[in-house]
Amino acid sequence: MSRAEVFWLNGPVLKARVDGDFKMKEAVFVGDDRLAAEVIRLDAEAVTVQVFEDTTGLRPGVELVGSGLPMAVELGPGMLGNMFDGIQRPLESLAVKQGDFVTTGINVPALDRQRSWEFRPLVQVPASVAAGRVLGEVQETPDLTNRLLVPAGTGGTLEWVAAAGSYRIDEPLARIRTDGGTQEVALMTRWPIRVPRPTRARRPIEEPLLTGQRIIDTLFPVGKGGACAMPGGFGTGKTVLQQTLAKWCDADIIIYVGCGERGNEMAGVLEEFPVLDDPRTGRRLIERTVLIANTSNMPVAAREASIYTAITIGEYYRDQGYHVALFADSISRWAEALREISGRLEELPAEEGYPAYLPSRLAEFFERSGRVTTLAGTDSSLSVVGTVSPPGGDFSEPVTAHSRRYVKNFLALDRERAQARFYPAIHPLQSYSEYTINTAKWWRQHGGVRWEERRGRLLALLQEQARLEKMVKIVGRDALPPSQRLALFCAEIMVEGFLRQSAFSEVDRFCAAEKQSAMLALIDYFIQRAGRVVDRGLDPDELVALPVVRRIQRMGEDIAHHEMDQFEALTKELDAALDTLEGRGEARDHRLMPR
Repeated sequence: MSRAEVFWLNGPVLKARVDGDFKMKEAVFVGDDRLAAEVIRLDAEAVTVQVFEDTTGLRPGVELVGSGLPMAVELGPGMLGNMFDGIQRPLESLAVKQGDFVTTGINVPALDRQRSWEFRPLVQVPASVAAGRVLGEVQETPDLTNRLLVPAGTGGTLEWVAAAGSYRIDEPLARIRTDGGTQEVALMTRWPIRVPRPTRARRPIEEPLLTGQRIIDTLFPVGKGGACAMPGGFGTGKTVLQQTLAKWCDADIIIYVGCGERGNEMAGVLEEFPVLDDPRTGRRLIERTVLIANTSNMPVAAREASIYTAITIGEYYRDQGYHVALFADSISRWAEALREISGRLEELPAEEGYPAYLPSRLAEFFERSGRVTTLAGTDSSLSVVGTVSPPGGDFSEPVTAHSRRYVKNFLALDRERAQARFYPAIHPLQSYSEYTINTAKWWRQHGGVRWEERRGRLLALLQEQARLEKMVKIVGRDALPPSQRLALFCAEIMVEGFLRQSAFSEVDRFCAAEKQSAMLALIDYFIQRAGRVVDRGLDPDELVALPVVRRIQRMGEDIAHHEMDQFEALTKELDAALDTLEGRGEARDHRLMPR
């Protein structure tokens, strides 16, 4: 066992003279309280570590002990429905031991060693097995199964598998003979948090991660297995929108990590998720959710580790064959932890004080997302959505700019829209998605027959609206020709009737894909018909007074998902109103004709 003596302290960063061999990223323990720490630098005679707990009271001369193993997390059944801190200590167990505030040196196992699980073997002995082979399963929740897999890097002959029965997570359930001897396999395994779990192959993204938010799913879809950055200044609704996506997206497993955010925001998540009904299963949402809380008043080094803890748990459930969505709030607070530790190490700073390796760390994180074929041969995915908090809403700052390089989906939140109570406050001209081509086939199969064409027309209309609004500020709306006034009117209809959603409405807070396609088709049809009406000489202001226009603006709240026939009825009502309007226009033209 390697040991070292601390001789230099600077906040969460320590240096110690070594007596033995240490490795990079090795988990170590500091002092009599055995504070959790990790090696981050090796020199000839000294080792530098970052401590994941409060270092108040430490002094030179305390002992540092190496574990010989990398910083890792425990993986197995029992994580769903649990709440952990940044280094995977269960908050509920810590609260029982320590009350409202966690003191240092409290090492609580992440997974319950006393709980038993009903195991069912799925293979016969003997058998030749390779990494990822399913050996058996347990029912982790009423709706989700946890599978016992042959560990990565292991393969050989299965000599023994436990009979069906009740076992603890650390009890051996199988024994495999390999070239190097025998290896026992239990429900619980450990995996280094900074090492991506292996897969058989990466696959192209072909379907969207449905969120129920029309501006995202229709205009800027997030790929299932994709990476998304959601930047926005203070008060633009990043946390609220991300929590909404966590509640409503169509992933099987939700990993939510509060990384450096304010304690009251994370407290709201911890209180709400355990009592929130899951729209997919009708049970509690927490039953398929893992929460990781490392708020701004918790140790900064643990904040840096928290997103690696989260994504390793996400990869575990991905390898179980599930579609996983990870929500990190926020990437900026994690980058600030990197900056603080880098400063204490006296490293040469780069732009705005961030370390020069910030881009590579962001790339390492976002690139662990993806749609894959697992070692077990299943098709699964890990999607990553991270909020970014640029100071003053400046999207050119380093964290936003570098995140933009490594994601294919960029949802820019706008302060003016948020102040106008527009939800979601996503700016349609500053956002983009490169998953549009990947997901077009899926939309065509789910009601969006002309989805790409209609989406393109709506985005072009929004561009035209931005251009015309600049002219209106100079000359006024009445000075514009009818075609341009119609463009502004149609854009307003689309913004109010399609892009805006009410989070307080039971009907409108979530919009299914089929309903989105129907709404998109109706608005596009209205724009086409209105254009033909105005081309025949009618004034666009006559369209504004039509009662059916108000119904189109409110169709998201008025028409439920099971009332799809109402869209056909609304289309017929629109046709009748425009036919009547055209008829009045023709009669007026007839009266004005010279005799």
